[in-house]
Amino acid sequence: MDLLVNGRTSHVQTDPERPLLWVLRNELGLTGAKYGCGEGQCGACTVLIDGVAHRSCITPVGSMAGKEITTVEGLADGAHLHPVQQAFIDSDAMQCGYCTPGMILQSVSLLRKKPSPSEAEIRQYMDGNICRCGTYNRIVAAIQKAAHAITADAKGERHA
Repeated sequence: MDLLVNGRTSHVQTDPERPLLWVLRNELGLTGAKYGCGEGQCGACTVLIDGVAHRSCITPVGSMAGKEITTVEGLADGAHLHPVQQAFIDSDAMQCGYCTPGMILQSVSLLRKKPSPSEAEIRQYMDGNICRCGTYNRIVAAIQKAAHAITADAKGERHA
């Protein structure tokens, strides 16, 4: 089957019921999505499918025909990080980093739906993405910073 991942088409031969996570990691070498719980409850395996956050550990690869998959490796534009990636760095929103790719992709999905979410909306949307290090307040701050940067870019304003 052919998969469109990070703007590139790759052919893989695998059982269509195999979780997308394992195909991304083992067949395509994209290790940003992590195995956490294996039940879609922790968010470590989050990827974007047609721009919406999904848990790749419970998504059968066979259901991906004709869909665009984005992993954390596909967010940056060359050497220019996605605003959410940059905000996570600037806000020191990671400690061990295990949850970070899933948190970033969940955040991107949120900001595509709601470019200027309130703190309460951020916390609600991010509920279910688990950070064992407890950097939730810095993650919220990073999402707020990214929202501001994205909104400013859309308006053509310069930001720091």
